[in-house]
Amino acid sequence: MDNLGISLVTIIIIAANVIISFKGFDDRGFFEKYKFNVGSIKRGEHVRMLSSGFLHADTTHLLFNMFTLYFFADAVVAGLGNFHFIIIYFGSLIFGNLLSLYFHQNEYWYSAIGASGAVTGILYSAILLQPDMSLYMFFIPIPIPGYVFGIGYLLYSIYGMKNKIGNIGHDAHFGGAVGGYVVTLLLMPSLFKTNLGYVGLLAIPIIILFVLYKTGKLK
Repeated sequence: MDNLGISLVTIIIIAANVIISFKGFDDRGFFEKYKFNVGSIKRGEHVRMLSSGFLHADTTHLLFNMFTLYFFADAVVAGLGNFHFIIIYFGSLIFGNLLSLYFHQNEYWYSAIGASGAVTGILYSAILLQPDMSLYMFFIPIPIPGYVFGIGYLLYSIYGMKNKIGNIGHDAHFGGAVGGYVVTLLLMPSLFKTNLGYVGLLAIPIIILFVLYKTGKLK
């Protein structure tokens, strides 16, 4: 498995996403039953908090999330192991959906799907473990330091939440990133010693979100 450059746990999670997503593509009833929906969750259908993370809108949505997971998963597996990787993945998924539920609690019609929250949590865990990693973007010809990308992405997510940009669950992305950040630090508190500066920098957007919400500027 090491020769393939991808861990078994990553393959299993990608396979689960593919199988469940394609089931949703072909079966609209299944899709509607397991997507994230505020009204349904408030009526007690809590399984949607997990199941929605394995459904996708289309193959492009699915491929984008799985490719992102593929590129960052093994950095987390290498740093923390398979079991902790799973904790971070599902912790980020749940945290992202909890933040969405909180921000949309009075919008009973609000629905969402996708592994983006979980995947973003893995991405941020990888950045926290290897903050000096370089990321390449299609439209930027030079490598971007991981911590710069992390801060920029969270700031963009706040902007997207505030201005309701596109048909994108910015709050789930932000929540997933925070989930990955918090759970990784809980699992590896030594990062406060080895990477304290980066831990502090990556906390800045979280503090900004909290301040904006408390001052009513995000509502």
